[in-house]
Amino acid sequence: MKVLIIEDDRVASSYLAKALGESGHVSDVVEDGGLGLQRALHETYDALIVDRMLPGLDGLALIGRLRDAGRTTPVLIVSALGEVDERVRGLRAGGDDYLVKPYAFAELLARLEVLVDRRSGAPAETALRVADLELDMLSRRVQRAGRKIELKPREFLILEYLMRHRGQVVTRTMLLESVWDYHFDPQTNVIDVHMSRLRQKIDKGFETPLLHTVRGAGYALREPD
Repeated sequence: MKVLIIEDDRVASSYLAKALGESGHVSDVVEDGGLGLQRALHETYDALIVDRMLPGLDGLALIGRLRDAGRTTPVLIVSALGEVDERVRGLRAGGDDYLVKPYAFAELLARLEVLVDRRSGAPAETALRVADLELDMLSRRVQRAGRKIELKPREFLILEYLMRHRGQVVTRTMLLESVWDYHFDPQTNVIDVHMSRLRQKIDKGFETPLLHTVRGAGYALREPD
């Protein structure tokens, strides 16, 4: 997924670009609304992240001009203005979704993926597969090579997240935000404990391990070479 971030807060935009990169996506950053509009009109992106308050051209005006030009690129508005009236204004201006600051990156990424899938017409996934490991989100069943695997609810959520990001490095921050809804590091070994249990369940007894620790970065669920 290629994303254009139009955000004048350099700390926020740097965080977003880094987090998207860690999730396997590519992003460009523009700090000015007018320049952002030009970039969105002349280059191809899968989605735009647009801040409401921008120098040069505010976010709503930017989106309006983008739509007037016939561009249907999905737009996720991010703003500290969280009142219902403000969210409605953003959606009526042509935004596809509206996320209030501060937000969890995991939620932002999920919203982007939904917008891109919806625009492409791709059906929603109800089953995930990595090699011979299968997860069914409707029945909540997990099996590997036909062998049923019993997972606790938290383990299921971790595995689902890893499978949705198969082949990518999933950081501790991403897991804390998406599975535990923590927006801070609790300074415990809760992730290590759960990952150890999950590895025992999905890899023990099988010839090829799927769950890997990426030293200093996080974890990855990968197809065998």
